[in-house]
Amino acid sequence: MKKTNLSDYNPAEVPAGNEYAVGVVVAEWNREITDALAQGALDTLREHGVKEENIRLVHVPGSFELTTGADLMLKNDKELDAVICIGCVIQGETRHFDFICEAVSQGITNVALKHEKPVIFSLLTTNNMQQALDRAGGRHGNKGVEGAVTALKMIKMQKELEN
Repeated sequence: MKKTNLSDYNPAEVPAGNEYAVGVVVAEWNREITDALAQGALDTLREHGVKEENIRLVHVPGSFELTTGADLMLKNDKELDAVICIGCVIQGETRHFDFICEAVSQGITNVALKHEKPVIFSLLTTNNMQQALDRAGGRHGNKGVEGAVTALKMIKMQKELEN
């Protein structure tokens, strides 16, 4: 069966985050979408025990800047266990969409490898605004929730492998 709701997950399979510190970097471009995604991520982190003082939230102008935001967060806050990158790029009439999406996906991977910490890709790459709304709390759930769950699972995996 194909999964269609990004917010569907088994809470019992998500590690408790009470000992974790998580950064969340959010693009301001398409703010209606990114604010909803960020709220989903923040609520999910809190629901799984991440303490308010261990959640670091920053905003960057657009999705292209997510990688720089994540890099700066990890460089300047050694307590962070992971960073969730939240943005939304909607297809337009030019190839700008392709360049931004490619740069962000490669950049997030590079930041994760550089800092040896999970950096989570919660970037919507949609054809239109309706598809973005559907994935920011609409009929397909909230990709921010998925990003938070992924961060918690990856932190746990990293800590287990390091021990």
